[in-house]
Amino acid sequence: MATFVRSAFPAAFRTNARCIASIRSQSWGPHTGLKKVKIVEVGPRDGLQNEKNFVQTDVKVNFINKLSKTGLKVIEASSFVNPKLVPQMADGIEVMKRINREPGVDYPVLVPNPKGLQNAVTADVKDIAIFAAASETFSNKNINCTINESLRRFQDVVDMANIHGIAVRGYISCVVGCPYEGDVSPEKVSEIAEKLYKMGCYEISLGDTIGVGTPGSFSKMLRAVKQVIPLERIALHCHDTYGQALANIYSALEDGVRIFDGSVAGLGGCPFAKGATGNVATEDVVYMLHGIGYETGIQLPELIKAGNYISQHLGRPNGSKAAIAMTSKLQLDQDQV
Repeated sequence: MATFVRSAFPAAFRTNARCIASIRSQSWGPHTGLKKVKIVEVGPRDGLQNEKNFVQTDVKVNFINKLSKTGLKVIEASSFVNPKLVPQMADGIEVMKRINREPGVDYPVLVPNPKGLQNAVTADVKDIAIFAAASETFSNKNINCTINESLRRFQDVVDMANIHGIAVRGYISCVVGCPYEGDVSPEKVSEIAEKLYKMGCYEISLGDTIGVGTPGSFSKMLRAVKQVIPLERIALHCHDTYGQALANIYSALEDGVRIFDGSVAGLGGCPFAKGATGNVATEDVVYMLHGIGYETGIQLPELIKAGNYISQHLGRPNGSKAAIAMTSKLQLDQDQV
C-alpha cells in the first residue's frame, strides 16, 4: 500500500473533499428542514460488536437488508478493526459484499487505520467513520494512544479516503462523562470536534458512551461545540444507561440538533467502557419524533420487525419499549380479527 504524507493534502483540498462527499452522501439533505430529522442506524455495528456469541454472517446480512427496507437512509453496517480485539466484526468485508445496497441508502463502516481503510476500498465502501475520545484515559484503553496521537493517525485515514472519494464521519466518545476520569469538559469536546471537522469529517457524532448525560450537561456541551462547527454537522449518539437518552434527544432538538444515532432493539454497549449499556433504541426515538411532529422517512412497523428479528436471533426480548408495546398491540389486533 502506498504511504500518504499529510503535508501533501492542504486544508483547501480537505475542505473541498468534505463538501463533495457531503453533497454525495445522505448526510446533507434529509434533515435540513425545521421538522425533519436524520436517523443514523448503528445496530449492525455498534449494536452487535459487544455480543459475546458470534452472530452468523447470514443473520447480519439479513438484518441489514431488513433495515434497508424501513426508510432509513444511513445504516452503519460493520467495522474493519482488528478481529482479535473485536471478533464480532471479523466478517466485515464479507458482510459488505453480500448485503443488498438500496439506492439512496448509505452503509458506512468504522475504520481505525489505513489497513481498515484499504479493506473499505476493497469492499467498495463509500462512507467510513473514525473515532476519537474526549478522555485521555479512555483513548489509551480504547485505541492504545493519546488523543493527539489518534488525531494524527486519523488525518492519514481521512486523506486516503479523500483520494478514493470516500466520505468520513467523525465520532467523539465520552462527551459528557468518562468511566475512568468522571466529568468531561465541554471545552475539551469542542476542541476535538473542531479538529475533526477541519480534518475533513462531514459530520461529528457526539457520544455519551456510558449514558451519564442529562439535558443539563448535554446543553452545556452543545453550547461549546456549536461555537466551532456548524450546527447542521452535529449528531448525537446517546446510551440509555441512566434512562436519560430520550430526554437528552428532546433537549438537543430544542437546541437545533437534527441528526441522531440509534440502535434497533436498544442493542449495544462498548467493549472498552465497563458499565456502558445499550444504545438508545431507534424505535423509541422514531416513536417520539413522529409523536411531536418530526419527519424521519422511517416506517416504524418495519423498523420494529427488524428489531424483533435480531432480538430473536440473539435469544432475548426486544429492548425497545415502543417495539414491545406495538408488537403486543399488533398481536392483539390480529387475535381479534
